Amino acid sequence: MAATGQDEERQHEAPAPPGTQRLDKWLWFARVTKSRTLAAHLVQEGRIRLNRARAAKPSQSVRAGDVLTIAVRGRVDILKILAPGTHRGPPTEARTLYEVLTPGGDDRRSEGGPQGVRQQGTGRPTKRDRRRLDRLTEPD
Repeated sequence: MAATGQDEERQHEAPAPPGTQRLDKWLWFARVTKSRTLAAHLVQEGRIRLNRARAAKPSQSVRAGDVLTIAVRGRVDILKILAPGTHRGPPTEARTLYEVLTPGGDDRRSEGGPQGVRQQGTGRPTKRDRRRLDRLTEPD
């Protein structure tokens, strides 16, 4: 029986030393990216730094104590690796793999205020505003 492409890739993948893990795998386990492929693209684009040096390749090994600097979507996050992951678990479990070192990083997801709240007079007009505009522009 012929081996598939993934099986061949796994056979050629060298086993990681104990206590280490591939960078792209760790990013995926820690839920920094939605997929391992996206994690690999971040590394290849030079958006990940490992201990202040640009990460060379997605297969680079990381271990507990390493510091990652991640530049994504106009923000920079600094994460200290606490443990290698064993699987991609729920977000609460993923947060145990790292410590956020970014100043003000405890509220990483809450930036920009509450969702759906806008300052008065900005954005699209409300239904009430549209009705007022219609009354102004209607011919008498």
